[in-house]
Amino acid sequence: MFKKGTKLYSIFNAKCPRCHEGAFFEYKFTLNPNKVTKLHEHCPNCDLKYMMEPSFFYGAMYVNYGLTVGISIVAFLISVLIFGATLLQSFAVIVISLLVLAPINLRLSRIIWINMFAHYDKKFSKKEK
Repeated sequence: MFKKGTKLYSIFNAKCPRCHEGAFFEYKFTLNPNKVTKLHEHCPNCDLKYMMEPSFFYGAMYVNYGLTVGISIVAFLISVLIFGATLLQSFAVIVISLLVLAPINLRLSRIIWINMFAHYDKKFSKKEK
C-alpha cells in the first residue's frame, strides 16, 4: 500500500510523483510560514517541473478545503462525543486543531494536488535504470 510506485508513497514521503525519489519540498517539515510550502522548481532526480503551469497550485485550495472540513468534523465529534464539550468549547477545539495542523494541511494539499496530474513512471527511477 505504501510501497514505491503508489500515490500514497509519494504523498506520505513528500517525493516527486513521477520518480518517487526526488524531494518535493525544499525544506523538511518546518513551522516557519515562509518555508512550509517552498517547493523545488524541478525534481532533483527526474527534472519534472512541479509548477506545471502558472498558478498550478491554486487548485490545491480545493484539496485543502476538503482536508479542513474533515479535520473539523473529526475534532467536533471527538470533543462532543468523547469529552462532552459544549458547542462553544467544541468550536474552540476545532479552531485550535486547524491552527495546529495548518502546516501539515498546506503541505499535504499540495502533494495530493500534484499527484492527481503526475503519475509514477519507473523509467525515471534511478534504481530501475
